[in-house]
Amino acid sequence: MTPLQQALEAPVSDLAPPLGEDPTKHLIAPASEIFDEAAIRAEIAANLPDGADSRAVRRVTVDTLKTAISSGRKIIEDAFERAPLAARPAVVSYAFLTDGVIRTVLHVAQTYLHPNPNPTEGERIAVLAVGGYGRGEMAPYSDVDLLFLNPWKITPWAESLIESILYMCWDLHLKVGHSSRTVKDCIRLGREDYTIRTALLEHRFLVGDQAIAQELSKKLKSDLFKNTASEFIEAKLAERAERHRKQGGQRYMVEPNVKEAKGGLRDLQTLFWIGKYIHGVRDAADLVRMRLLRQDEYDDFVAAETFLMAIRNHLHIVAGRAMDQLTFDMQVEVAKRMGYVDKAGRRAVEFFMQDYFRHATTVGELTRIFLTALEAKHVKKAPSLVNFFRRRRKVNVQYTIKQNRLTVTRQKPFLADNLNLLRIFDEALRTGYLLHPDAMRLISANLHLIDDTMRTSAEANRIFIDLLLKRGNPERALRRMNELGVLAAFVPEFAPVVAMMQFNMYHSYTVDEHTIQCISTLAQIERGELVEELPVASGILKRGVNRKVLYAALFLHDIGKGRPEDHSVLGAQIARKVARRFGLKQDEVETVEWLVRYHLLMSDMAQKRDISEPRTVRDFAKAVKTQKRLDLLTVVTVCDIRGVGPDVWNNWKAQLIRALYWQTSSALEHGLEDVNRETAEKEAKKALRAALSDWQSKPLRTETARHYGTYWQGLPSEAHVIFANLLKDIADDEIRIDIKPDDDRDATRVCFALADHPGIFARLAGALALVGANVVDARTYTSSDGYATAVFWIQDADGAQYEAARLPRLKSMIRKTFKGEVLPRKSLADRDKLKKREKAFNVATSITFDNEGSDIYTIIEVDTRDRTGLLYDLARTLAEANVYIASAVIATYGAQVVDTFYVKDMFGLKFHAASKQKTLENRLRAAILDGAKRALDK
Repeated sequence: MTPLQQALEAPVSDLAPPLGEDPTKHLIAPASEIFDEAAIRAEIAANLPDGADSRAVRRVTVDTLKTAISSGRKIIEDAFERAPLAARPAVVSYAFLTDGVIRTVLHVAQTYLHPNPNPTEGERIAVLAVGGYGRGEMAPYSDVDLLFLNPWKITPWAESLIESILYMCWDLHLKVGHSSRTVKDCIRLGREDYTIRTALLEHRFLVGDQAIAQELSKKLKSDLFKNTASEFIEAKLAERAERHRKQGGQRYMVEPNVKEAKGGLRDLQTLFWIGKYIHGVRDAADLVRMRLLRQDEYDDFVAAETFLMAIRNHLHIVAGRAMDQLTFDMQVEVAKRMGYVDKAGRRAVEFFMQDYFRHATTVGELTRIFLTALEAKHVKKAPSLVNFFRRRRKVNVQYTIKQNRLTVTRQKPFLADNLNLLRIFDEALRTGYLLHPDAMRLISANLHLIDDTMRTSAEANRIFIDLLLKRGNPERALRRMNELGVLAAFVPEFAPVVAMMQFNMYHSYTVDEHTIQCISTLAQIERGELVEELPVASGILKRGVNRKVLYAALFLHDIGKGRPEDHSVLGAQIARKVARRFGLKQDEVETVEWLVRYHLLMSDMAQKRDISEPRTVRDFAKAVKTQKRLDLLTVVTVCDIRGVGPDVWNNWKAQLIRALYWQTSSALEHGLEDVNRETAEKEAKKALRAALSDWQSKPLRTETARHYGTYWQGLPSEAHVIFANLLKDIADDEIRIDIKPDDDRDATRVCFALADHPGIFARLAGALALVGANVVDARTYTSSDGYATAVFWIQDADGAQYEAARLPRLKSMIRKTFKGEVLPRKSLADRDKLKKREKAFNVATSITFDNEGSDIYTIIEVDTRDRTGLLYDLARTLAEANVYIASAVIATYGAQVVDTFYVKDMFGLKFHAASKQKTLENRLRAAILDGAKRALDK
């Protein structure tokens, strides 16, 4: 007899109470306060008028039970608020409350609505709880899944009884899932559908004919569960994989679904289901007895389950409905309810989410250990060698292969040399094998062996650097080292960022996962997998760079996060110390320190400054100094942006980074003096003449003479051609518009030509906002003969090109705005509101004036919370102050936006006076506050 068959033959108490010997033992409050079933029944009976018809019976029952449910929930909620981590007593209490309601409803239906004192054999009925409710665990607004079990085909009396029960449950606003079946139906449907089979696995008798329920338990075991464990496990694991895929496939998503996400409650429940299916366990503690988990692992199971259950309960209570998505706004509220507070420069919600991700990681580890233990019992299939066969090699003598995974041959010799705690990860990469949970258990249990002596050991640091450089897929080793605690133990400076959430809408991952994603991107570039997407970075790596410096800098670039100080400055200080420990040479250490200190420089310059402005390129070139540093910083920047989230890197950012790279590279090669307006103007006019070779000389001379130098230097040649055609023979009262997709930038380019007048930029920005267009870049120029040329690059709300079908409305809105038929300020007031999930973010407003970054403009940088109509509000405010806007660069980071304006005063001068700057700043802040108040009040 196999271990599986032996387990299935073991006696199990089929109908044991779900809450132990005393079903009220584990409640969060006294049972009589939560739901006094006898008193409720008596109250219903007392309130029924003589000769009450069915409608009156239902009304009295529902009214009485509504009051009782509300009271019971309040009792549980109050107790839970006093003990916000008492999740198990809370879920048991909600199940207890629901049990009482269902039994009372059945009592009323049988006693008053459908009395049947002498039922026939075929009229027997049992009511069972199934699914999560059957497990005796309920969040405040969980589904109430009921199985009405009949011996044979359902009778008219039973059908009427069930109908009355359901109507009363619906009147009570219970979310009831129900089915009416015979035992044979249950077995047949359970064979066909694993969801039904899982629900039946957790059935629990509530009320009615107990003999039918006992028969179901017996038949499920003998006719459905027996000898089908392997197929059930494979089905549950396939279901789990699909569920993870739908939830984003990552454990570290910043708005996780606490029930369905990777590392969530459903993963823990899956382990319990499998244990119950195979071994008939009644409680997770039995998994220890069955040697599927160790006691310390079971303790971790309970801690994770308690924490996740507590979150789910708080989510339901706050939302007043079923709610499992831990959205940004809910994270703040739940963190507060669970007792987290702000400290050390970090918000309470960030500490809360860090704990969440640590528990989610624990769930992942438990899952691996549990499933491998099943393989050892020959219940689950071992992983196939097919996909890895070609790259697997013979393992070192101190290792062995167990269930197609790498583990340690003998523990004592292995632990005698603490460097083996690093070498095993290199061996796994070298051979292509995954680590066996036995090895993972051994490593995590002996992290204390990683001491200061080991951390400063040249050999240990060589092994670590080789993990990054020599095997081609360092992310696999880093992720496993991180999950087992090895990274934090070997590089203690990394420990604070483990599972650290960045509470914003920009970053999709925790800091540690973001770091690993960055290194994964770098490895992909090195493997030649991103040549088409990242031609510049791929070319840099192909030509050759110091890989040790590059990998060390990426690993350390965010290591300063989570403290009050600027993370780039603090990170550079930490990087200097750690890079030395890693064994880098002095010049390499200095380069790593510089890269960490300035890892945001290129991104900021490209996205927050006008890179067509010569001063921008000159200043950036002065900062990087050498081609070597430019190459390294470019690769770090690309990997950093791509590592933020799956949809952050796009053609727009790619075009900006590439343009800045090539312009800076040219400046470093040919000299900074070559980067000037005169050179750009001369080349632009030459290109225009070539493009308009069919024009007569007089109109061509007019076109090249009418524009100032900033126009020629600030736009691409293609735009010059478009504007030349728009301006040709234009009337003073005419607005000409050219709209084309700009595939290179993932945006739509909108060019305007019209007679110049004050506030043009603001009015155009308002018209674009009214049609839902997000401006990502803009330029406006005035010609010497009184015409304005403006170009806006716009995207839709998803960061893609503006839909062609919406372009006619866009043109119409622009014309109506300039005719005064539509007033953006009034129209936007009704639309300018924040989504609920966005209100949780605190984005401080910062306004700076820079007179050094441009030769002829003052640069005003406004860093604040993003919202619809913000650009219009800022532009209108500047226009009302007689400020001329030459260009605007918009960089969005989730809920945060940086709007950068290149401006002059009405006399064409910079804003040097501190008093003028302060006046403008006050006006801009007032506009931001007014808009924010509108957005938050709605």
